[in-house]
Amino acid sequence: MTLRLLALLAALLILTPAWAVEPGEALADPALEARARDLSTELRCLVCQNQSIDDSHAGLARDLRLLVRERLQAGDTDEQVRDFLVKRYGDFILLKPPFRFGTLLLWGAPLLVLVAGGFGLMAAARRRRVVSPAAGLSAEERARLDKLLGGGEH
Repeated sequence: MTLRLLALLAALLILTPAWAVEPGEALADPALEARARDLSTELRCLVCQNQSIDDSHAGLARDLRLLVRERLQAGDTDEQVRDFLVKRYGDFILLKPPFRFGTLLLWGAPLLVLVAGGFGLMAAARRRRVVSPAAGLSAEERARLDKLLGGGEH
């Protein structure tokens, strides 16, 4: 019974998010720290690319977390911090970039890949058409083939 309980606890620990924010990074003001954490979950780690800087252990993500906290302590609003980072790194730093002409590729790339894959599968299926081995045989050759395969006279 205790082994099952330990296995369950281990599984639960594995499933919990492992935030990368280190204790030395946290701000003393709980309200500022909460704002920093909210912002950090919206910003993409430029090294990991599919993780927020809040979740990433990369050195650049740590630097960005510290930069966010530094800007907040300087009195910037959340929007000013986002704008600063977008000016510096582009819209790609946002996990949910705004939908506009400049970010069309960021939003449309998954759809383009899906469509291209579909066309690739259709092209591959057309190339793999099954051709009957007897399709180009003369009448005499077909009769001989039928006889050899046992389809002729018994």
